[in-house]
Amino acid sequence: MKIIESEFSQHILKSEKISLGEIHFFNHIAVIEFKEGVHIDIHNISEIFKKLISYFGISRPFGVLANRVNSYSINLLDINSFKEIMNNLCAYGVVSHNSASAMNAEIESNFCSRENIHFKNISDGVNYVYSRVKTKISVSLN
Repeated sequence: MKIIESEFSQHILKSEKISLGEIHFFNHIAVIEFKEGVHIDIHNISEIFKKLISYFGISRPFGVLANRVNSYSINLLDINSFKEIMNNLCAYGVVSHNSASAMNAEIESNFCSRENIHFKNISDGVNYVYSRVKTKISVSLN
């Protein structure tokens, strides 16, 4: 299910089509839906980074949810580079919609953090990422 088909669609503040897919912006999170068959790596992700920085800035905590409505690949060895560039990214999740994307999300989860970031539905993914960002905002205000 695409984010625009979910109960969260009414909360989307901005959507942008990019060469790799679409980004949907909320107050504290962005949901990215990559196009079918694209490969994500440090060399082609700059357009996404620019959009995220333009929307969230360089210090405001935010989260990203990759909604795997299509099949795509990601260079897992670039994940640490992604984290270094986006210092204020404090939460990440992946939603899968079939067994193949679930397997990829589990592998990606192992490279991203010590926590499981894989979700089987958009609601669980959005709620997890949003709660992690809200915790980070609360900690930074105290």
